[in-house]
Amino acid sequence: MKRVVVKVGSNVLTQTGGKLNVTRVSALVDQIAWMRHHGFEVILVTSGAVACGRRELSIDHELDSVEQRQLYSAVGQVKLVNLYYDLFREYGMHVGQVLTMKENFLTEELYLNQRACMEVMLQNGVIPVVNENDTVCVTELMFTDNDELSGLMARMLKADMLILLSNIDGLYTGDPALPESRLIRTVKPDEDLADYIQTKKSSAGRGGMASKYHTASTLARDGVRVIIANGEREHILPDLINHPDETPHTEFVVHG
Repeated sequence: MKRVVVKVGSNVLTQTGGKLNVTRVSALVDQIAWMRHHGFEVILVTSGAVACGRRELSIDHELDSVEQRQLYSAVGQVKLVNLYYDLFREYGMHVGQVLTMKENFLTEELYLNQRACMEVMLQNGVIPVVNENDTVCVTELMFTDNDELSGLMARMLKADMLILLSNIDGLYTGDPALPESRLIRTVKPDEDLADYIQTKKSSAGRGGMASKYHTASTLARDGVRVIIANGEREHILPDLINHPDETPHTEFVVHG
């Protein structure tokens, strides 16, 4: 059975203005359920909790950035995981929430405990739904973004593949909005594409294409296949598996 980490970013899960796109979340669940029925173990790394919480609360006083993140994520994470729970239950599938911190990857005891927890979930058919524990993390202890977190998860669980779902098709030779820019379909080992990577971050989350490029390059060197694709495309996950040649994406080729 192949093990795949699927990371979905805030820009995929939210509408303009930050409201959760329930239709898109439902479509993502449909696709992960399809993967499960076709012999894949799936770990879902999901953004969107802060965006969910921000839409739920009306605050009439100033909050600093840490307070905002803690408050909105605490409220939003409940809404987000309940939605996943209800949607996967329609397929008779169980999910388990995993809220983690960078410290869990830096201390051996915590690392092994987290890995054991997730392995027993997977062995018993439970889909881990993973996010950073924003309610207790402060800036210096936070992951760079969920791209970094998904890469660490893929390495920890010895995944065969990491799929990073963004709101564009992959890496381009320039600004994706410009007609002269072309999609880079394959990144070979040790190929340096730094000149092509835009450093601006996503509008709804902390990440960006530079973060995805760094995560993908690092994992590919460790032997994990990495794909960057557009989570807004219908049936993107089945299409990547069944029709990769016809489906726009960027793949990082592993060594060897």
